[in-house]
Amino acid sequence: MLYDEMRCLKMLQGGSKWLRLRGLRRKLLVGSIWDARQSKLLVSPVKIEYLMRFACFLLLSVCLMYGSKSGFCGELQATRLETTVPVTLDYLLYLPEGYDDQESWPLVLFLHGAGERGDNLELVKTHGPPKLVAEGREFPFILASPQCPKGKRWEPIELLALLNDLIKKHKVQEDQVYVTGLSMGGFGTWELASYAPDKLAAIAPICGGGEAYWTKSFKHLPVWAFHGAQDQAVPVERSKLMVVALEKQNGKPRLTIYPEAAHDSWTETYNNPELYEWLLRQKRQPVEK
Repeated sequence: MLYDEMRCLKMLQGGSKWLRLRGLRRKLLVGSIWDARQSKLLVSPVKIEYLMRFACFLLLSVCLMYGSKSGFCGELQATRLETTVPVTLDYLLYLPEGYDDQESWPLVLFLHGAGERGDNLELVKTHGPPKLVAEGREFPFILASPQCPKGKRWEPIELLALLNDLIKKHKVQEDQVYVTGLSMGGFGTWELASYAPDKLAAIAPICGGGEAYWTKSFKHLPVWAFHGAQDQAVPVERSKLMVVALEKQNGKPRLTIYPEAAHDSWTETYNNPELYEWLLRQKRQPVEK
């Protein structure tokens, strides 16, 4: 029990004769004088003592009444939140030719840019691998392309939930899970690598960026970043910052800068077969503690 509550109990025990409400009321009025000129009650020292005792009594009553629900007043209580946060993401799914004939397949997660947000999955086909698939291109991996809701940004906890669900429902080779994205999706790629470095085999962020300290958790991860030197929307320095941070931690990232490209550095990148060949050569590595 708290120190203040013990003091209140002692005071109450010492004055048990006046705890009855009616008797207490009479005693509180003892020594009080009504000043008609100022229309107020002048309280004597005797009444002040009873008021203090009565206040302690009320405090103790409240603490005892609600202590079982919210802990004793003024006391630190160890507690825990256990809840489930629902995640809803619409996405395009591509399964490679001969999917049923093979035990497992690599998985590529593609994150689009800010312009493709909304509730129309056709927008996701505007750029990148989904566009190439829509045009008839075949890939030797599972491709998942989620759509970010309008006004939102990529949230790593939601993307991780999607990855876990894909691995659970499909024939995913868990040592070959890759993430790539452009612009806002490039930022999302960097951040997901920081949030779930143990899930990924490699990342390929395009015209994105992030916080340098994120790299501490994925310095082991193979990274190939891309950016246009003339990019005014997301300056090339954003990719350089991340690459330099990885190099300082003995990482071995690659950075391709297109000298004449502006913000659209993704078209040339995703049209390059070398990107996919490089991704598929990478295997998940243990995370360094």
